[in-house]
Amino acid sequence: MADISDTATRAARDLRVVFSRLRRRLREVAQDTDLSPSQESALTLVGKHGAATASALAATEGVRPQSMATTLAALEQHGLIRRAPDPADGRRQLVTLTDTGRARIEGNRQAREEWLARAFQDRYTEEERQTVLTALELMERLSQP
Repeated sequence: MADISDTATRAARDLRVVFSRLRRRLREVAQDTDLSPSQESALTLVGKHGAATASALAATEGVRPQSMATTLAALEQHGLIRRAPDPADGRRQLVTLTDTGRARIEGNRQAREEWLARAFQDRYTEEERQTVLTALELMERLSQP
């Protein structure tokens, strides 16, 4: 890393630390204690991608299919997902959200968004919020290929 400036190294480290803490805090805001982190993650994944097979979900999450099967069984017990035969291949099952699962994801998203908006309102001045918005515009470049 000899060709990387000290400020770039510090920015990378500090950004990673702050995002990790913020991600953890946002999880706490909407955390329901009846689901494990892996179950919450799988539920969110089904919500994002729509109907999917257990093996596709396992591949996306980077877990073994047996682990995903256990996770999905728990979500099904909570009434958050349903499984149905794949119309294109009856040997496979597609996992989708139930109305309860969809409501839970939406409620969690809304709780996180409200907490974050309230935190910006209460902890920052208007000028500081504008600075954050400017910084986010600059950081958007990091997400570009």
